[in-house]
Amino acid sequence: MPHWIVPLAAHGAHSFAIELGRYLVAAGIMSLILWAGARWTAARRIQKRSPAKGDRAREFGHSMLSVGIFALWSIATLAMNQAGIIHVAFTAPLWWQVALEFVAIVLAHDAYFYWMHRGLHTKAMFRRAHLTHHKSRTPTPWAAYSFAPIEGVFEGLFLPLFLLFVPMHGIVVLAFLLHQIGRNVLGHSGHELMPPGFTRFPLTAWLTTATHHDLHHSGGGHNFGLYFTWWDRWLGTEHPRYHESFEAAAVPWFGARPRLTPSSE
Repeated sequence: MPHWIVPLAAHGAHSFAIELGRYLVAAGIMSLILWAGARWTAARRIQKRSPAKGDRAREFGHSMLSVGIFALWSIATLAMNQAGIIHVAFTAPLWWQVALEFVAIVLAHDAYFYWMHRGLHTKAMFRRAHLTHHKSRTPTPWAAYSFAPIEGVFEGLFLPLFLLFVPMHGIVVLAFLLHQIGRNVLGHSGHELMPPGFTRFPLTAWLTTATHHDLHHSGGGHNFGLYFTWWDRWLGTEHPRYHESFEAAAVPWFGARPRLTPSSE
């Protein structure tokens, strides 16, 4: 048996456990917040309808398959790093290196996701690769990784592909992965936790919200962005009622105002 089989297999099991842990912790914490803080979150539900019976179990099952695919990508990334094809440093970086690398990888991932997502919505790809995710018309936090295998492969491809061109520090890769799952779970929460005016305020208008992605799930033809709204704005794919739907779901963090009717889409 080649000497590299055992450490790669061990890394695969370790990677699966880490990916599973990221998913369970992020989706679990968000679900706990929505349940324990129901008096605060109920008024912030984006859609009138609730998730169908069995939706969470289906989302969890598909997510387990995605976790396995991501673990395989992790094995491939480790092998590429050991072969010197990519370069992930595990030394302590300077603060400006952390900031620069983190901004670069988040911007790149957002661009990659937008165009990949548009591709998954083409007639040739949707049923094969993306319909599984869109079965969650009223998404829950457990839908964050609910992908068909083809989409899981494309989702996991980004990191090793990016590392082929840009060397990174390991701590930044970890920060990116935590940021990714956190934003992903928030986008699938089904509740708008940001306050009114968030989508119009200059310092926050460029960030996506739960409403932004929820409209994509309920409709499908708009809002392809992941972290930022600019690709949708630049290319005319932002939902025409995005700001209206956001304000209907958003409630001030402090104080109160009459709740508008949530979107039924």
